[in-house]
Amino acid sequence: MYPPNDQTNNPAYPFFFGFLPHSNAQFGGFSHEIGVVVGPVAFQSDYGERNDLSTNSGNTGIGIGIIHYLNFSYKADCSCYTPETYFNNHFKLRSELSYNKTHLKHFGEWVAPEKPSLEADQLRAMTGSTAVTNIGMQLEYFPWSIRDFSSQTGSLGPFISLGGQFSYYNAKASSSLGPLGTPLTTFPKYLTPTDGRPYGFSSESGSVWSVVSSVGTRYKLSPLSDLMVDLRMQYYFSNWVDGLNPNPEIYKENKANDWLVWFNVGYIYYL
Repeated sequence: MYPPNDQTNNPAYPFFFGFLPHSNAQFGGFSHEIGVVVGPVAFQSDYGERNDLSTNSGNTGIGIGIIHYLNFSYKADCSCYTPETYFNNHFKLRSELSYNKTHLKHFGEWVAPEKPSLEADQLRAMTGSTAVTNIGMQLEYFPWSIRDFSSQTGSLGPFISLGGQFSYYNAKASSSLGPLGTPLTTFPKYLTPTDGRPYGFSSESGSVWSVVSSVGTRYKLSPLSDLMVDLRMQYYFSNWVDGLNPNPEIYKENKANDWLVWFNVGYIYYL
């Protein structure tokens, strides 16, 4: 069953609510859930070759996040269900603070060992990284009833979501041949001025908005906890998040902004 009417019988209750007898009242006409997520990130950037398996599998990192949900189907102040509407039985609002970091390098045919040119050596020697902190919200839609899912241990609750995030990134670009920015160390396309900058590479920090969409499912582990798997796509409204941005007017193959795919596993606890 969903959390019992007398939540004070839950041993975790004093811990979360500080032993205050009326603390549930602050939660209003809905309830809260908190959780953590972690999993691998595949960063799609200007490093490597488009549609190349080695690029997609090689430029991967790790992400971790803290998540919070507003559950509209259950009222914490009375330990009871809310009046049923389609919205509160099929939607939850998710807020999140997350961090991911990815080390980047060039993969594909242009850096193959059989390529003996200076340009191939420059690409092989070039490496980068990006660390991104995200904060934002998503609206999750559950096609199946949230109440039915909550009432039975072992049930599944698939969902899709859409939202936005504000991100702060810290990008680095370097070469084992020496400082970037000279014809001896830098592949020609990255020496071209881009977007008001002298080169098509940058080691700098910045902020950017992004749109986030995901598909996943929950598994009802116990009356007060769920496991979750989630596959996310996050599209940044900038091409500098990875530290590379060749002039898109000249190099058409690099015109897309940076984006990532994040597969995560999470644990969620109902307050």
